[in-house]
Amino acid sequence: MWKTVPMSRDGARPGDFMLQSVNCPCEKLGREFPRVSFRGHLCTLPKLMEITSSSCSSHGNHKENSPFLNSSEAGKGGDYYDRNLALFEEELDIRPKVSSLLGKLVNYTNLTQGVKEHEEAESTDGSKKKVSKHAVEGNKSPSMGTLMGVYLPCMQNIFGVILFLRLTWMVGMAGVLQSFLIVLLCCCCTMLTTISMSAIATNGVVPAGGSYFMISRSLGPEFGGAVGLCFYLGTTFAGAMYILGAIEILLTYIVPQAAIFYPSGAHDASSAMLNNMRVYGTVFLILMAVVVFVGVKYVNKFASLFLACVVISILSIYAGAIKSIFDPPEFPICMLGNRTLIRDQFDVCAKTIVKDNITVASKLWENFCHNTNLTTENCDEYFLLNNVSEIAGIPGAASGILKDNLWSNYLEKGEILEKEHHPSVDATGQKNNLHLYVLSDISTSFMVLVGIFFPSVTGIMAGSNRSGDLKDAQKSIPVGTILAIVTTSLVYFSCVLLFGACIEGVVLRDKYGDAVNKNLVVGTLSWPSPWVIVIGSFFSTCGAGLQSLTGAPRLLQAIAKDNIIPFLWVFGHGKANGEPTWALLLTALIAELGILIASLDMVAPILSMFFLMCYLFVNLACAVQTLLRTPNWRPRFKYYHWALSFLGMSICLALMFISSWYYALVAMLIAGMIYKYIEYQGAEKEWGDGIRGLSLSAARYALLRLEEGPPHTKNWRPQLLVLLKLDEDLHVKYPRLLTFASQLKAGKGLTIIGSVIQGNFLETYGEAQAAEQTIKNMMDIEKVKGFCQVVVANKVREGIAHLIQSCGLGGMKHNTVVLGWPYGWRQSEDPRSWKTFIGTVRCTTAAHLALLVPKNVSFYPSNHERYNEGNIDVWWIVHDGGMLMLLPFLLKQHKVWRKCKMRIFTVAQMDDNSIQMKKDLATFLYQLRIEAEVEVVEMHNSDISAYTYERTLMMEQRSQMLRQMRLTKTEREREAQLVKDRHSIARLESLYSDEEDEGDPVPENIQMTWTKEKCDAEKRNRGSAVGSFRDLISIKPNQSNVRRMHTAVKLNEVIVNRSHDARLVLLNMPGPPKNTDGDENYMEFLEVLTEGLERVLLVRGGGREVITIYS
Repeated sequence: MWKTVPMSRDGARPGDFMLQSVNCPCEKLGREFPRVSFRGHLCTLPKLMEITSSSCSSHGNHKENSPFLNSSEAGKGGDYYDRNLALFEEELDIRPKVSSLLGKLVNYTNLTQGVKEHEEAESTDGSKKKVSKHAVEGNKSPSMGTLMGVYLPCMQNIFGVILFLRLTWMVGMAGVLQSFLIVLLCCCCTMLTTISMSAIATNGVVPAGGSYFMISRSLGPEFGGAVGLCFYLGTTFAGAMYILGAIEILLTYIVPQAAIFYPSGAHDASSAMLNNMRVYGTVFLILMAVVVFVGVKYVNKFASLFLACVVISILSIYAGAIKSIFDPPEFPICMLGNRTLIRDQFDVCAKTIVKDNITVASKLWENFCHNTNLTTENCDEYFLLNNVSEIAGIPGAASGILKDNLWSNYLEKGEILEKEHHPSVDATGQKNNLHLYVLSDISTSFMVLVGIFFPSVTGIMAGSNRSGDLKDAQKSIPVGTILAIVTTSLVYFSCVLLFGACIEGVVLRDKYGDAVNKNLVVGTLSWPSPWVIVIGSFFSTCGAGLQSLTGAPRLLQAIAKDNIIPFLWVFGHGKANGEPTWALLLTALIAELGILIASLDMVAPILSMFFLMCYLFVNLACAVQTLLRTPNWRPRFKYYHWALSFLGMSICLALMFISSWYYALVAMLIAGMIYKYIEYQGAEKEWGDGIRGLSLSAARYALLRLEEGPPHTKNWRPQLLVLLKLDEDLHVKYPRLLTFASQLKAGKGLTIIGSVIQGNFLETYGEAQAAEQTIKNMMDIEKVKGFCQVVVANKVREGIAHLIQSCGLGGMKHNTVVLGWPYGWRQSEDPRSWKTFIGTVRCTTAAHLALLVPKNVSFYPSNHERYNEGNIDVWWIVHDGGMLMLLPFLLKQHKVWRKCKMRIFTVAQMDDNSIQMKKDLATFLYQLRIEAEVEVVEMHNSDISAYTYERTLMMEQRSQMLRQMRLTKTEREREAQLVKDRHSIARLESLYSDEEDEGDPVPENIQMTWTKEKCDAEKRNRGSAVGSFRDLISIKPNQSNVRRMHTAVKLNEVIVNRSHDARLVLLNMPGPPKNTDGDENYMEFLEVLTEGLERVLLVRGGGREVITIYS
């Protein structure tokens, strides 16, 4: 606790105190400062700021109000008090001094990768040693440069299994020229994406989070979540693809005898291989998941080894290509005619061999003729007619084979690999000998090859994923990634050229190296040995699989921790050190699905789709931000342009549909479903994204277009301003007004919910904010799509006038006002409620707005009710623009009113031809395309009944009586004021929320001097008041009022007779009298007109046609 002690120092002024702490860790204050009161005590300003900030932080109630630094940190050290900043001292907690801000920014450092997870795992009551250790680790400066942090990781991720296992096959099928085109398309896509990514990555400090962070913060949580999950799925399937590649290398080229399943027949080899890949792939996946679970540090330690394997393998290809110029390697291919034979089925490439000077059948003869005695009865016809020859599998770069490999040679599934222009005799061979030839295992085309090759250019995000570890991410990410793409693109182009110039075409088209005795095709070109490529590619694919299984769970964990997809929250948790255990488990399960597909050629297009979608949205993010010229869009990387981003986006979209249109549709459907889920169910995030800016630009453009002129009658629809009344607790008094608005609008057009709070804006601003939130909550409950506006005004009527005048923006303004009926106006002595109502009617008329007044709105149906039968009756008495026709049609679009039938009644007078009126009305409705029953009601009796006369008399007597009562009430108040103390008088504001007293305000100070004349005048006033009450008996009704009452009574009789059981009755609302003295009578006329009807909607047009017969 604190206590104040008189100052004993010299120079202390009388009454100055200093503050001392009692039983408190705070020190005594020995300095003089201006005194301030804090919680009932006197305190000096600097220490007060320190006390308040520390108490806030210690109680855990601190909330960061500034995007730069929080107030508790700014307040430490007592720097708030500065005589030069006295004007701003009251706001320094939310608007810090520039010096404090710059100090915080200078000391900013990036967290290293994974530190956030570690910090969250620490408990607040952990040991000081542990906390300090992590604090030191967390404050380490990121030290990785461009080479180690971006260039080499990108190289390692880009080079992969496709380069070693499928590039030679792609060159053989597509030819060198089309292979160049495929590589060019894919590399242009990644290069343009890298330019866009570099612009985003250099636009401010890049925290650790990679592509997901960039997309979500640029395009918003919906796009971020959708694309983030697509990128996660792509990375997961990439892990499956790398594992399948490793198993293919293992079982085909390293240890084929390790196979578990063997083909039962000659044609079952492919199914046995798929089953082997499923079993071994699952085992490898489990082993890799265990390694990742045990510790990522082991994966990172071996990353350099895996990269070395890739580099050595690529260098061996170049060395072998150079060597092939003067000394090509020996890999002979056995050809039967122009058909390629599988080499491991025989030993000598000849039909016969000489053994002990005797010509005997070779193994090849036995395979085709099924005998050893050189008889030809059972021989294959093609085998007999064609010669066996041997050609070089690797002719070398100087052989001129390039011209044969320039053009494409696509094959269908099961087609035999043939060498063009090689001598052969065309003949049909036996089907059971097909297993002796090298066959195409899948149908190929340009589109198929694009989908298979594209994963070999992915991996450009590796640098941005490590942004937290980089010394200067804004410089390293663009330079390192672009250099990596240039390097890998040159390698791919050169490899395509070398493969086409050095290797025979049939060998290139031989996917598994069957023609070269089960050797890896690219390995046959390498130097010094094919095993360099085989071993190197095996370890590099294993390393890439481990990297994918390491990165994918962290990406899923980042999405889960952002809490934008609620059902993923469980994957945000992990081990105590932050490792994402549950995310790793899910990743392994999804990767297992890819492994069960068991075909590298089937899995590659799947992950191509997901990566292409991710790159598409990176380009979109850059283009949107550039075109919008967002103030915060200031990238340090200057070599970008929105046209390049759009070109990259177009190439991504084209590649998606080129490679596999059905996979593209499925990927887009998945992303769309995730987008809609986040939009409706996800947590709301405001990241200042570009989509919000795009919406603002589109809205501005549309509003400027709307300003060009009023809407055509065909486009007219009610744009509502709903005036709500709030009770004393700021709750909506009649929520069914909102229900009615939602049923009328059905989510289309503009809806503004307005309300007025009486008072002073400076004093009731918080109350207005609370009221606005209450209305928004009620709008959500009633499913009203629109905007809310609460106005604070001294008079409610003025506030309503302000709303009617100023709501909306530009051409997007309301054209219809929905106003509640003033219930209980008869019983209240206070005239303010109905005066406000009539004033609002006059305001809407003056503004040329339509007016809807739902009477008995509490009886209107809720959104959950359904009317399976019943009528909506329209009483068309006068024409004021066709609102009465349009409103029932709009209501019937809603499920509540859909099954109701529409009936239209109109009134015929004495001189009207009712039969012709009915025909004309039916024709009019037919031309309007509105289905409704038509009925004409004849009103011939024009005699004024005694009831009407009596009703008018009662109305006028009541008006006169209330006027006298209000007069005498004013006189009584004047007398009461005379005896009260002049300083104690305060005008109490009425709690009635409709309107305040319309009379002259009572002066706060009344000073009267009684004279004989004033006393006599006061007595005369009292006498006249008593006399006026006696005159009420002899009053005669006004003839104009009698006629109006007659109309109301007669119309009411007809309406109740015909529409007493209608679900809703719509009728024209008569306008208020021009003379304001008859306002109270006007209310009575409306009451009489709607008596006996359960649900009534009074409609008043805005003075323009709202419905047309033309298309």
